[in-house]
Amino acid sequence: MTRAEQVIERAMAAVAASRAIREAEAERRREIFQKIQVASQRKPNIPKGIQLPLDLH
Repeated sequence: MTRAEQVIERAMAAVAASRAIREAEAERRREIFQKIQVASQRKPNIPKGIQLPLDLH
């Protein structure tokens, strides 16, 4: 294997590693954004002065 082929192989390995990291980060951001969306969904509107039943059994 020539020097040029070794350099190309290392460069391709670096590109593949970088891509894997970028895709993992994108997936992590997507999961976090989903959690944020669920948390920020509108809360149910309960009028004041109404007592809700609480089953303690």
